[in-house]
Amino acid sequence: MWSLSPGRQEALEPQLRKSPVFAQACVWYGECGIASGDKRYNCQYSGPPKPLPKDGYDLMQELCPGFFFDNVSVCCDVQQLRTLKDSLQLPLQFLSRCPSCFYNLMNLFCELTCSPRQRQFLNVTETEDYVDPVTNQTKTNVKELQYYVGESFANAMYNACRDVEAPSSNDKALGLLCGKDAEACNATNWIEYMFNKDNGQAPFTITPIFSDVPAHGMEPMNNATKGCDESVDEVTGPCSCQDCSAVCGPKPQPPPPPAPWRILGLDAMYVIMWTTYMAFLLVFFGAFFAVWCYRKRYFVSEYTPIDSNIAFSVNASDKGEASCCDALGAAFEGYLRRLFSQWGSFCVRNPGCIIFFSLAFIAACSSGLVFVRVTTNPVDLWSAPGSRARLEKEYFDTHFGPFFRTEQLIIQAPNTSVHTYQPYPSGSDVPFGPPLDIGILHQVLDLQTAIENITAFYNNETVTLQDICVAPLSPYNKNCTILSVLNYFQNSHSVLDHEIGDDFFVYADYHTHFLYCVRAPASLNDTSLLHDPCLGTFGGPVFPWLVLGGYDDQNYNNATALVITFPVNNYYNDTEKLQRAQAWEKEFINFVKNYENPNLTISFTTERSIEDELNRESNGDVFTVLISYAVMFLYISIALGHIKSCSRFLVDSKISLGVAGILIVLSSVACSLGIFSYIGVPLTLIVIEVIPFLVLAVGVDNIFILVQTYQRDERLQGETLDQQLGRVLGEVAPSMFLSSFSEAVAFFLGALSKMPAVHTFSLFAGMAVLIDFLLQITCFVSLLGLDIKRQEVRCCQDDSLFTASESCLFRFFKNSYSPLLLKEWMRPIVVAVFVGILSFSIAVLNKVEIGLDQSLSMPDDSYMLDYFRSLKFLHAGPPVYFVLEEGHDYSSLNGQNMVCGGTGCNNDSLVQQIFTAAQLDNYTRIGFAPSSWLDDYFDWVKPQSSCCRVHNSTGSFCNASVVDPGCIRCRPLTPEGKQRPQGGDFMRFLPMFLSDNPNPKCGKGGHAAYSSAVNILGNDTAVGATYFMTYHTVLQTSADFTDAMRKAIVIASNITKTMGLEGSDYRVFPYSVFYVFYEQYLTIIDDTIFNLSVSLGAIFLVTLVLLGCELWSAVIMCVTIAMILVNMFGVMWLWGISLNAVSLVNLVMSCGISVEFCSHITRAFTVSTKGSRVQRAEEALSHMGSSVFSGITLTKFGGIVVLAFAKSQIFQIFYFRMYLAMVLLGATHGLIFLPVLLSYIGNPSINKAKSVATQERYKGTEREQLLNF
Repeated sequence: MWSLSPGRQEALEPQLRKSPVFAQACVWYGECGIASGDKRYNCQYSGPPKPLPKDGYDLMQELCPGFFFDNVSVCCDVQQLRTLKDSLQLPLQFLSRCPSCFYNLMNLFCELTCSPRQRQFLNVTETEDYVDPVTNQTKTNVKELQYYVGESFANAMYNACRDVEAPSSNDKALGLLCGKDAEACNATNWIEYMFNKDNGQAPFTITPIFSDVPAHGMEPMNNATKGCDESVDEVTGPCSCQDCSAVCGPKPQPPPPPAPWRILGLDAMYVIMWTTYMAFLLVFFGAFFAVWCYRKRYFVSEYTPIDSNIAFSVNASDKGEASCCDALGAAFEGYLRRLFSQWGSFCVRNPGCIIFFSLAFIAACSSGLVFVRVTTNPVDLWSAPGSRARLEKEYFDTHFGPFFRTEQLIIQAPNTSVHTYQPYPSGSDVPFGPPLDIGILHQVLDLQTAIENITAFYNNETVTLQDICVAPLSPYNKNCTILSVLNYFQNSHSVLDHEIGDDFFVYADYHTHFLYCVRAPASLNDTSLLHDPCLGTFGGPVFPWLVLGGYDDQNYNNATALVITFPVNNYYNDTEKLQRAQAWEKEFINFVKNYENPNLTISFTTERSIEDELNRESNGDVFTVLISYAVMFLYISIALGHIKSCSRFLVDSKISLGVAGILIVLSSVACSLGIFSYIGVPLTLIVIEVIPFLVLAVGVDNIFILVQTYQRDERLQGETLDQQLGRVLGEVAPSMFLSSFSEAVAFFLGALSKMPAVHTFSLFAGMAVLIDFLLQITCFVSLLGLDIKRQEVRCCQDDSLFTASESCLFRFFKNSYSPLLLKEWMRPIVVAVFVGILSFSIAVLNKVEIGLDQSLSMPDDSYMLDYFRSLKFLHAGPPVYFVLEEGHDYSSLNGQNMVCGGTGCNNDSLVQQIFTAAQLDNYTRIGFAPSSWLDDYFDWVKPQSSCCRVHNSTGSFCNASVVDPGCIRCRPLTPEGKQRPQGGDFMRFLPMFLSDNPNPKCGKGGHAAYSSAVNILGNDTAVGATYFMTYHTVLQTSADFTDAMRKAIVIASNITKTMGLEGSDYRVFPYSVFYVFYEQYLTIIDDTIFNLSVSLGAIFLVTLVLLGCELWSAVIMCVTIAMILVNMFGVMWLWGISLNAVSLVNLVMSCGISVEFCSHITRAFTVSTKGSRVQRAEEALSHMGSSVFSGITLTKFGGIVVLAFAKSQIFQIFYFRMYLAMVLLGATHGLIFLPVLLSYIGNPSINKAKSVATQERYKGTEREQLLNF
């Protein structure tokens, strides 16, 4: 009557090969009494199989097509088939994605339920009488039986199913169906679990007995199986690579880590730099002694001491005419001198006018501060608006809503011991960690409930967690998502205390339920006698790796910490709702801070915590910073004066002038802030903290040079005050202009950086330095003239006022320090030491760590430090979303195969590549297989499943829990209907899937898991952007976060490439909430090289021009600054300072401050008229060294020492340590190394044109012997 398809013939072959000893006979037929709930026992029946009624043909063809032949004589009736279908709904939803696996499973259950040869392998061991209330007939319930299963069959079925994924739970399907973790599941305990009546599905106990040979007169059921790499029939393909490792081939191996670069077993950089340094010393000292011997032989007798001035006089050449460059340089120098001289005289003659216009300019610029905006949002601070991560964040927030705000507790129970659970009736003891004690769990539940009841106020309205929390099933289920182990117990004290037992034994309690739920978190009915659900009250599973911490391997019962996470809605461009959430978070922080329970140790964080603590840190260190500036101000005010005696203290001290100079420096900062606030450029904390320090260094140095040069100057005969000050300004202003303009240009070019912190700092710094210089040569010169007039009025009878005077520091530099430093024997030692330090710094250059430890940015007393220390307990990192942008065609077969991970999908599909990456978690930092809405949708819509049903009259969706005969399958149970939906069908049922809530009959509903993962376009006509979520592994250091981001970008790029999307208008990209903060570290090395190179290049060009085309001097100065920068990296490595945006700002600033240390001495060397390089270097150091030392080094040193007492670690490390390093390195290079270097390789000849001009200018005066600027 019925023709057999090849597949059905194959299914029957094992039955036809049965031993002929057994005739066809049943052990049951039909259903009898109630076993429990709505489950019934089967009726014992020992006769031959009976023909199946025609109304059961569809079910038989759907479930057990192997028996669908002839008159379909089987050992089950239609009701038993219906019961079988209902009981297999859960396995069907999770295992049918691998047809071979589900084929074998159905074989197991079909042979058990309906096989006409049941008696061969089923042995009834317990029965009871049952009186049918309808027919009043006495029947027999089958209460227990043995099922002889071939061991080969069991193992083959398990092997076909063990790799099958459950896309919505990032886990193996057997982890949800075996009662154990997938790794602990095997063929035996899986089948035993499915036949255990305590699993909530089996109506009575079925004891499987595994054997491949006949035993106890029974022939084990050993049907042929299908491997997961085999097709079930000609229509269905083998399982996908994701669900079958045999299809994939061998597990991919990560590339080997790059071998460390070594020479002779030692670090290559160390070896290279050590060798280079030794070679340099050999060549340098060899050349030095060769020259020494040569000079001794030809220039000096053996009885005459070697004098470097004599020795190097050979280098001096005063003969010949000035070159074209010399003339050009002298002309430019003369022009600047005359310009600044005339300007200085004008400022001294008209102080009122100059000061008025200066104040007006300051007021006009500073008024922009009323528009000031301070950026504290970490995203704006660390991520450029046009950066890749920022644009991807905007795309994600726009299409899926912003990533939720996270409030998290990590709870330990330090005073509680580990306890042991003894399962009933048998089983090995199970240790339970301290926080899993029943008393502790009740206390944690009280805490959790109290947090749920926290009430905040915003705009006179109350805000509760219910108002702002993530509730994925809203409005049907308004319960907040709370990721907590207590959600296994429905957040209920009564469920937590639920136990089944008698006066002697406890059969099941919270231990039993916990052990089940950590293996099957999506279960709605545990397998113990409790039969309590594991699914969270919010409608989603609570994965154990998210709520438990400190366990080993997969032994969740050993947890030493509980993790409770409250996801709160974030809001995109809705400030009102965002501030409501922040108001609740503030109350949450206050509540947990003040919560006291001696049995619990709590670490916590909120979304606003880091920003709050950063602000608190800045405010907390304001006093320290103010003291630092006060120390510098006090020093400047006193050091500017040249007090000759105690009686003249009030006359000679320049406290008022020092204060005026400081106010000018601060005014330039205010002007810079005001100008950019007018434009709309927001301020950052880095600008506020760093700019005053920088401008103080630059500005004070110029003030000291100007004042001290005047103090050392002698008023010429017949010269008025305005003429003298004009002349002094003409001498020093070009040097001030050189340093200030080169720094300003360097900073402005540094603003080309894409890093917001560096960009903003460079803009404000460049403008502040420029304005500071302008105010110094205008307002300060006028104030200096007024101060000198004050002195003249008070001391009109004192002729010493008009004579030159030298400070003690100047005399020390002139008479002691400079001659000692430039001694013949001292200079080689200096070169050797500094080149050695440079070599060391180059060797460790690539060893400076990149990143910023989050804990460093917190105050010492911050609660966040406890939270950072507790991160070691976590077992899952941040979520990561692989976003497929709008434009992909999901309704076509090819489009589906490029994305999905189930049967028939491409082996290099999007889901499969993420799955493969998760297998290499230590390398890729992808911790779990992705949750795939597309694969779950295909499982949900299958006609074999009861999930997708529509009403036959209205076409509306019927949930699986709805009992209505009018609800029919979405798709027909035909070969075509079993295929994936395409075209119009795909879009017709997708909205139903995304609105379906999970329930016991259908756990695949997509509302909770995927409602935000899929953008539906238009009137449900197409799919827009979608995402596939997984988790990173645990990330703790900046290097971990950066590497995770880098690997995710590589994975997404590979997916884009294999999908053939290169060049198209959409792509795949990864997104995680931390990417915008760590993107800077992907390019920070390039950014550092770019910023410092641009700054050095700008300094070189400006120096070259302003030194009058002195190319070689400009090169030497830039080489010295480059050495300072390289040595800064050496200090960073030694002192544990990492490279990040903060330290990069400091490096850019150190480049500017280094100009102050080097430019004045370099220029003094170029304009000196002494005969030899050594004499010119000595004169430059003598006259400029004291001003540089007192103006920058001592000023900064006092302020920096105070910063060592700052509370925050970021101040101690990135400000105290780096500022101290840049001042010490700048001072040592500028005052020690640079003069020595100039004495060796400085320009060998003086500028003839400048020399002639100088001689002409001072002809007939006593100034010939002084250094002229």
